[in-house]
Amino acid sequence: MKTLVVPGGLLLAAIAILVHSGWLTLPLPALTFLYYCAVFGGLLLAWRFHSSRIFFSLLVLFLAREATTVLAAGGASNPWPRALQMASVLVPLNFILIALMHERGFTKASVAPVGLLLFSESVIVAVVGAAGGDLPAHPHHALAKATLPGSTLIVFAAAAIFLLIHALLTRKLADSALLWSLAAFFLSLRFVTSTRISTAYAAGAACILAVAIIENSYLLAYHDELTALPSRRAFNDALLRLPQPYSIAVVDIDHFKKFNDTYGHDTGDQVLRLVAARLARVSGGGQAYRCGGEEFAILFPGKVTAEVLPHLEQLRATIAASEFQRRGADRRQIPRGPDRRNERARGRARKGHAIRELLREAPAGALSVTVSIGVAHSTAARTAAHTADDRPHPDLVLEAADKALYRAKANGRNRVETATSVRRQKGAKAAGIA
Repeated sequence: MKTLVVPGGLLLAAIAILVHSGWLTLPLPALTFLYYCAVFGGLLLAWRFHSSRIFFSLLVLFLAREATTVLAAGGASNPWPRALQMASVLVPLNFILIALMHERGFTKASVAPVGLLLFSESVIVAVVGAAGGDLPAHPHHALAKATLPGSTLIVFAAAAIFLLIHALLTRKLADSALLWSLAAFFLSLRFVTSTRISTAYAAGAACILAVAIIENSYLLAYHDELTALPSRRAFNDALLRLPQPYSIAVVDIDHFKKFNDTYGHDTGDQVLRLVAARLARVSGGGQAYRCGGEEFAILFPGKVTAEVLPHLEQLRATIAASEFQRRGADRRQIPRGPDRRNERARGRARKGHAIRELLREAPAGALSVTVSIGVAHSTAARTAAHTADDRPHPDLVLEAADKALYRAKANGRNRVETATSVRRQKGAKAAGIA
């Protein structure tokens, strides 16, 4: 729900409050300037960040807006201008097509078909709009008695329902931005008889798409794309703001390398997503992060070890009890029939053949995974470091949690160890722990 509402829903709500409360006192030229800044600024951002879907969405809104202000021409027999009516139908349909597109950047193969489609639609709208009569001296005078036809309302409602379901399924900012931008464009048509209000909503539709690019860039910088957890950069930033006392838990997936070697990297990704989904729901006020590879960390602000241990034990048990079905073998490890290469090539492929043998012997059906957890809190780290400083550096706490994790690995895995644990395995070596 947060991805669906923020930032598009909040922006549209803020614009509606400004417009209808009387707080928006900017003159029409200023609103028009803001509209063009939002459109062309968004187009520049979309091009710079290789976001072709947002780029085409902004282009669709711009062309439709130009049709409503320049090509709107109608007579007494047709109070709703033909160009405006066509634009109000084409925009929702185009947004549905853009939502179904795969993000492929600005390659010729992906840009040419969409560009040709938008050009054809623009020509059709221009021809149909010109056929409605001569252009009036003030185009908005032709809209004085305009109302949204029932067919247009149906198209907008169907498109909004589709975009809502699509955004809930994909959980991507670009898809939720399409939904709220379409809603803002609909309101710009709904209040088309009021030029200031219509322009404000049109600028809002463009702003929603432009802000989505910025928000998505932030997510890419501070969130892991595979697991959707906050990334290492977010973890490092959070360490600097931790209040005293606090606890840090380090989580590592047991035998993860064996999963990759036996079942392939596709199954390894499934394992990472499974564990990340459980970590994201950790209780006790903890926040999980993916620090790299199969390593995760959980921060518990204001908590000591005794307070977080029950939550970590529950988390460990939940992960151990979880099962998942393999989606199929990694395609890179599927044998393709009799090997007809020469003996020298077979020798070079011996390692790949061994992996394929492991795959054939792997049991089918559900798989499970376990994790080892080490936890430390700020007081324990200060004691371990033999320092009287009341505010130990977070690196010391993290190091103490890492040592506790090594003990959990050495003591059999699938367990939680604390920095104050007295059990040690003197013969354990870090190089032999997976």
